[in-house]
Amino acid sequence: MNILDLAQAGTSVWLDDLSRAKLTGSDHHSLPHRIAADGVVGVTTNPSIFGAAITGATEYAADIAEMKGAGVEEVIRKLTTDDVRKACDLFDDIYKYSGGVDGRVSIEVDPRLAHETAPTIEEGRELRKIVDRQNVMIKVPATKAGLPAITALIADGISVNVTLIFSVERYAEVIDAFMKGLEQRSAKGLALNEIHSVASFFISRIDTAIDAQLKSLGNSELLGKAAIANAHLAYELFESELHSQRWEKLAALGAHMQRPLWASTGVKDPRYDDTRYVLELVAPHTVNTMPQGTLDAVIDHGVFKGNTIAGKYDQARADISALAGVGISLDQVTHDLEVDGVKKFSEAWVSLLESVSAVLAK
Repeated sequence: MNILDLAQAGTSVWLDDLSRAKLTGSDHHSLPHRIAADGVVGVTTNPSIFGAAITGATEYAADIAEMKGAGVEEVIRKLTTDDVRKACDLFDDIYKYSGGVDGRVSIEVDPRLAHETAPTIEEGRELRKIVDRQNVMIKVPATKAGLPAITALIADGISVNVTLIFSVERYAEVIDAFMKGLEQRSAKGLALNEIHSVASFFISRIDTAIDAQLKSLGNSELLGKAAIANAHLAYELFESELHSQRWEKLAALGAHMQRPLWASTGVKDPRYDDTRYVLELVAPHTVNTMPQGTLDAVIDHGVFKGNTIAGKYDQARADISALAGVGISLDQVTHDLEVDGVKKFSEAWVSLLESVSAVLAK
């Protein structure tokens, strides 16, 4: 399919991947090629992505060797922020052309700080300062401790990507935290027009968790329905907030609405269409960040259907209600997924620290 169809329908295509090789390479997996030929207008990273990129990759060896004697966290900070800065530069034209909406590159605060507000704020400010590019976004997890950090960073004028959102209820709190930040900034007489934010709502992990429960119950009728239904209800909330008096007041001051971003869009179950978490979530003012395999699948054999969220809210509610009817608690699943998401990112970060420490010790 023509990937530009997604953009014309209002869904920005971002790549959920980054490495030194992709920044400097020239093949079809390289970031310059993705930007020029595949309609990619942004990049997201996370601790797992950096762990996979840096561990064992020869292109980082020279930089690590030059920093012998430095602390391992200092080395990793330099490697990751250097990559993000270079990616920001690659997207600079898109950033300017889109008025700051796209051309964005996200870098996450240390995931071990997910339950600590003040250190998250401090690290968010530090990462913004080190990368030193207007089009960087600081990723903050949507934990309870992350919510006030989101408010503080937005109030500082820092663009934020809120990550690890699984439930519509938590998404409502994220929107509130975002708007509070804008309101605090406006109260100080500061401009709102340069702040952009996305709310990263995770998709595939919900089906993986709920499908496992459905199979144990012998229920095949509801397989593969939870994640898309949950995302559709999240978008319904977004539309509602977009037309609220609270938001209209902020918009009149020049604020840009926080867009829903569909994350974790790689399909885990081979029985499902490998483009479903992209093409069933198309609507205006959205972002879909894809692993490269998913992006390639969409380009190769995706079937564009236009806006696939409009008019689906009643069906989404019926699907979620049906899950409750067979004893599956979406609230419990999303809570567990948040806990697990923080744990996995923290483990990936610790593993990266250990790998780089081993190299420095040689």
